[in-house]
Amino acid sequence: MIHVSTLETGLLCLAAFFAGAIDAIAGGGGLITVPALLAVGLPPHMALATNKGQSVWGSGAAIIRYARAGLFNRRAAFLSFPLALVGSAAGAMLVLSLQPDFLRPLILVLLVVAAGVVAFSRTRPETEGPSRPGSPVLLGGIALLIGGYDGFFGPGTGTFLITAYVALLGLSFRRATANAKIVNFASNLAALAVFAVQGAVVWSLAAPMLVAQVAGGWTGAHLAVKGGNRFVRLVVFVVALALVAKVGYDFYASRR
Repeated sequence: MIHVSTLETGLLCLAAFFAGAIDAIAGGGGLITVPALLAVGLPPHMALATNKGQSVWGSGAAIIRYARAGLFNRRAAFLSFPLALVGSAAGAMLVLSLQPDFLRPLILVLLVVAAGVVAFSRTRPETEGPSRPGSPVLLGGIALLIGGYDGFFGPGTGTFLITAYVALLGLSFRRATANAKIVNFASNLAALAVFAVQGAVVWSLAAPMLVAQVAGGWTGAHLAVKGGNRFVRLVVFVVALALVAKVGYDFYASRR
């Protein structure tokens, strides 16, 4: 039986707040919460499951804040949400029979590319339309593929979504971040359902953490709304570099 002290639970909630804020802006909140859950003694599969049990609520809070700011394309959301659900559920079931370790070298390269796109891409101004003509096909493909990736492996999901929306749909960083949360919320929800059925979520930790996640998600989305494209671009770039460092280290350590 896993025992986590009151102090450790409080620190987990603090980590959840900051993770929720970062995730609402640029993705990558799991870089904070998963290591924190591992540090208090949870086995890896329970740490991942518990992380989904609390992070999905932060995504939900961010969605509400972005919706209030009018940054969503509602028609696009109705398309991307179910496709992300299907993709993530398929990915989560696939990971039960396959080892995702072989993806690390590929993901490392893709994250470096994503960081480059974030640094050098030119986006539409704040008044841009929701998407380019023909974007429903691209949007559906992005939701299905990256949703599946999130269920199967996960690191960099938010960064990949934002990068794809900026590079392929021509959205500003602020709108890309807002619309990416729809896919992120759906993929987290589907993966959580798979983990919950297996009884892998430690709800005694997920419950207090999700309260902090909601506060963090709302705060992060508010900062993104007020900060504009330049602020969001900077945070996404920093998170992309952090993901490169984390995935690169994991790949190096696994080959030692």
